[in-house]
Amino acid sequence: MSSLSRELVFLILQFLEEEKFKDSVHRLELESGYFFNMRYFEELVTNGEWDDIEKYLSGFTKVDDNRYSMKIFFEIRKQKYLEALDRKDRSTAVEILVKDLKVFAAFNEDLFKEITQLLTLENFRDNEQLSKYGDTKSARNIMLAELKKLIEANPLFRDKLAFPSLKNSRLRTLINQSLNWQHQLCKNPKSNPDIKTLFVDHSCGQSQPNGARAPSPVANPLMGAAPKTGGFLPLSAHGPFPSAPAPPMPTSLAGWMASPSSVPHPSALTVPIGFTTPNNSAALLKRPRSPPTNNTAADYQSADSEHVLKRARPFGMIDEVNNHLVNMLPVGFSAQSQSHGQSSYSSDDLPKAVVMNLNTGSAVKSMDFYPAQQTILLVGTNTGDIMLWELGSRERLVVRNFKVWELATCSVSLQASLSGDYAASVNRVTWSPDGTLFGVAYSKHIFHVYSYKGGDDVRNHIEVDAHVGSVNDIAFSYPNKQLSVITCGEDRLIKVWDAATGAKQFIFEGHEAPVYSLCPHQKENIQFIFSTATNGKIKAWLYDNAGSRVDYDAPGHSSTAMAYSADGSRLFSCGTNKEGDSYLVEWNESEGAVKRTYHGLGKRANEVVQFDTTRNRFLAVGDEFMVKIWDMDNLNIFTTIDADGGLSASPCVRFSREGLFLAVSTNDNGIKILANSDGVRCLRTLESRSFDVSKVGSAPIVKCVQAPSITAFGSASGTVGSNVIDRPGQMVPILAMNGDNARSLPDVKPRINEESTEKSRIWKLTEVNEASQCRSLRLPDNLTTTRVSRLLYTNSGLAILALSANAVHKLWKWQRSERNVTGKSTANIAPQLWQPASGTLMTNDISNTNPEEAVSCFALSKNDSYVMSASGGKVTLFNMMTFKTMTTFMASPPAATFLAFHPQDNNIIAIGMEDSSIQIYNVRSDEAKTKLKGHQKRITGLAFSNVLNILVSSGADSQLCVWSTDVWEKQTSKFLQVPTGRTQAPLADTKVQFHQDQIHLMVVHETQIAIYEAPKLDCLKQWVPREASGPITHAAYSCDSQSIYVSFEDGSIGILTAANLRLRCRINPSAYLPTNPSLRAHPLVIAAHPTDTNQFALGLSDGGVYIIEPLESEGKWGTSPPHENGAGPSTAPSGAPVSDQPQR
Repeated sequence: MSSLSRELVFLILQFLEEEKFKDSVHRLELESGYFFNMRYFEELVTNGEWDDIEKYLSGFTKVDDNRYSMKIFFEIRKQKYLEALDRKDRSTAVEILVKDLKVFAAFNEDLFKEITQLLTLENFRDNEQLSKYGDTKSARNIMLAELKKLIEANPLFRDKLAFPSLKNSRLRTLINQSLNWQHQLCKNPKSNPDIKTLFVDHSCGQSQPNGARAPSPVANPLMGAAPKTGGFLPLSAHGPFPSAPAPPMPTSLAGWMASPSSVPHPSALTVPIGFTTPNNSAALLKRPRSPPTNNTAADYQSADSEHVLKRARPFGMIDEVNNHLVNMLPVGFSAQSQSHGQSSYSSDDLPKAVVMNLNTGSAVKSMDFYPAQQTILLVGTNTGDIMLWELGSRERLVVRNFKVWELATCSVSLQASLSGDYAASVNRVTWSPDGTLFGVAYSKHIFHVYSYKGGDDVRNHIEVDAHVGSVNDIAFSYPNKQLSVITCGEDRLIKVWDAATGAKQFIFEGHEAPVYSLCPHQKENIQFIFSTATNGKIKAWLYDNAGSRVDYDAPGHSSTAMAYSADGSRLFSCGTNKEGDSYLVEWNESEGAVKRTYHGLGKRANEVVQFDTTRNRFLAVGDEFMVKIWDMDNLNIFTTIDADGGLSASPCVRFSREGLFLAVSTNDNGIKILANSDGVRCLRTLESRSFDVSKVGSAPIVKCVQAPSITAFGSASGTVGSNVIDRPGQMVPILAMNGDNARSLPDVKPRINEESTEKSRIWKLTEVNEASQCRSLRLPDNLTTTRVSRLLYTNSGLAILALSANAVHKLWKWQRSERNVTGKSTANIAPQLWQPASGTLMTNDISNTNPEEAVSCFALSKNDSYVMSASGGKVTLFNMMTFKTMTTFMASPPAATFLAFHPQDNNIIAIGMEDSSIQIYNVRSDEAKTKLKGHQKRITGLAFSNVLNILVSSGADSQLCVWSTDVWEKQTSKFLQVPTGRTQAPLADTKVQFHQDQIHLMVVHETQIAIYEAPKLDCLKQWVPREASGPITHAAYSCDSQSIYVSFEDGSIGILTAANLRLRCRINPSAYLPTNPSLRAHPLVIAAHPTDTNQFALGLSDGGVYIIEPLESEGKWGTSPPHENGAGPSTAPSGAPVSDQPQR
């Protein structure tokens, strides 16, 4: 069968699944043999449907195909046999033995005899090997785990375990495109054709079965029946053929918003599933609108017309981040890929432990965690106060009382409302996506936007007299890649404002009651806004003046709020009506109907209940003096949290972005902060840090993350943020984002006592000269040692992976023990140089190359299961569990010199090449998507920003380039500024790594460490080491981005405070290297531990790998030098680099 025919089978499978033809789906899977549905197979095994299991397997393999297949069938038949014995059904057991198991006697006669002897036992568990056999359910689960491993290893299942990444309803979309094209070719195209059949081509001729008809308010049944009353209208193109007088060529066919189906055939993007229009669409169809001018979809042009019919791209969710490399390749399987990335969580993952109480002094109305730092909380109260709290220090950083900044310029109505009562309540507080701004909506006419520079530096940005009466909600969005503020109010209006200037951009009218809440969202390149009113009406708007696109009712006609899951794939709403009945529902976007209604909310709420989502898995609602939690896929309450009592009747609830913390309002004008185990560890880390009293402000701010993925020079794996292009105002400086002096900004008055002044005089650089001053460990190695080319920790922190110059990988694992309960890497205990029982080594392809001269590179999958690597030859994918080669691709020349996974799609890999190009490679389709050219010499570094949607590359030409990941075009480039008096090698090994904020960029060059601000590449700071140390060989951020570890050619290690690039500690080679002068080894690569902020690893020129940590009594590496007067600059200008001079 041709490849296109094969792809058609996949489209049919998707169609059948969407239409709920379950039996037909699995029958086609079996008969075609193209896709082995592991989820369906799991169901069969769990239910013990043995005949169906073997029937389904028969479409892919037979018993005697290979040893894997034989083992699969044997395990299934053995389990069936044991279950019959367990039921005391000996006749059935004998039948299974004779018919099913006897075939294996030819391969292992002794085993068959042993199985036969089980018939003679009263209880087969008397057999020593079966003594641990449990109940049927547990036995099936154990067998299922074994079967999955066998199937994944079986070459006959290769390319059959992963369903292609398709947009929803792809087959329907292709048919609709065909109809669109056919209609364009009509000699006299009608504005509202009547499509009655797909059996013949469409034509607008009167005698044709697919001819035109008169305009009608009834929906076109172009593809499927009309949706239920109140369904979503097409948001992007407003119906297939508008009924108003048509232009020379009709507007484009439009799609419905559609969320991913929860079927085992996943889709990467959502697409239209039909072109139906609700019954009340007559008025809408009278105002045809053109498709967006920035449409990037393909154009369909007629041969006899100059007009181009452009198909508007419908709403669709952004490509889902696939956290498991196994899902993107045809060599493995993960159930996660078939449930849209939702991992299995327990109630222990939820923040339930009360870790602190914050006293706000007035009732809390709204809260929001800082997007770049989970320990900063923004709060608004009913008296108009806004506050910033730092959870690590439990300190209130900022408090601002309600005040109109420019009363004289406000409207007469606002001045009148304030004349009798100069007070207002906060209705909503919210951060901008990048954390540089936050907005406050007040109960009287106005909203404020503040700029945030870090620490306690909050500055007035814009004040707008926005609505008549209360401003009920405020949100940020990026229409046309420009940051905007959206507000709604008591005057029934929705308004959009420029976030930089406060200029009004749009006004949306149409609600017949006060607008209660807003939910801006983006799907593909379409930006839109959901709005809800107090009468229970929900509408949707595009950023134009053409009116609302949808009009339907919230459950119970309630005042409701809407929110998407973090990945944008699921839409929820929660609200309360005038009778006090509350509703929590999930919506089917494609039909505009409620998909599921969750049970357990109270019926007597005195105010509208608030809700939030976390981890793409849980929903939380503040109701009946507690927090109620639902699993998104279960209608019943998952658990409840009372937070030791004292909560408000309908408390405000807000999760931090990673779900480590939950803020809940109390009935005594306060907030309780709840944390899970990761959150507790984060706070303990903050609290345990000793802090010199000479330093300004409170304890250093640490960004707490949930199992971050930070390689030596890869971007941090964080939550995918919004597109950030041309951010208004100045970006938060690194010093203000974190670090020891996070609050020491120019306008902050220093608070230094005499003792701290004295300490600042005696501060000196911490020098580590002897082994007794730190903890170090050379990892055991019995393999051939050659220089270490690449080094990183696994994302779990349980192992270290090195790539040697001879193309061999080495993996060290720490074992759990009484001395090392967590099993994480430590210098206190030697790890094991791990190899599989087969003795296999992970060795890169080195055909036609000298590995000692080649440039080595590798990248690790987020689940630590696979490593992509190259040493001058082909790029190889290895299984980290078995060390087996899974696949190879991209033969040299040119050779790959750097590898980086796309943070939002593990199917996409950026590959830096020896010939100075960058290949954007799709592993699933095994082809290069595009080729980027901008460097003159080989690529030496790549780093993605999942906040800015950019890729930054560095080259041996000392040049940095910024590439847009939306269109893969170069945005800007800049050459490094080499310090005066320094020379650089012809091939400079320049590296790049993003700070955790995904905006600031560290650039490592042999002559300097520099901090740039993306995407414009403004150089903020530059640090030049002393020449005596020799060139810089490598550097890496610590896992919290507070420190920078720098290695030098003379063997020393420097530790910088990242916020100001000040050297605070130097580790000399005598502290960790043997005293033999003939060895003269030095570190070539350095890697930071993914969760321990003070541990790092070194890869040496002699092949050694070292773990280095501070003494347990010290707990950290030195102390930062204080600034004069306690307040230092947030940045050092690039023209005046910070130099590493002796400091005493």
